[in-house]
Amino acid sequence: MQGYRGATTVEHDTAEDILEATEELLHALVDANGIGPEDIVSAIFTVTTDLIATFPARASRRMGWNDVAILHTTEIPVPGSLPRCIRVLVHAYSSKPRDQIRHTYLRAAAALRPDRIR
Repeated sequence: MQGYRGATTVEHDTAEDILEATEELLHALVDANGIGPEDIVSAIFTVTTDLIATFPARASRRMGWNDVAILHTTEIPVPGSLPRCIRVLVHAYSSKPRDQIRHTYLRAAAALRPDRIR
């Protein structure tokens, strides 16, 4: 099993923005790594404290992740941290070695890990 990380941001705290950005992130993450829905065991979503309009995992449910264990939590509100940020850690079965895992950082979240941008 492997852990796949990703993050994105939204312009506004609306359900539409959060779901659109989360779905974009999840599609990019699974496409980059060849993960099928049957491979996904669980996902942990975090949001910064300025995002309260909806649960990001609603996007995963819309994608058919109905049997996946999901957890939501908030990020530690560290001064100066990236605002309106959604992060995910997906646990999935994979035979790939760790150095071949492609973590995904989109929109303003790309600044969080420039070393992971591919």
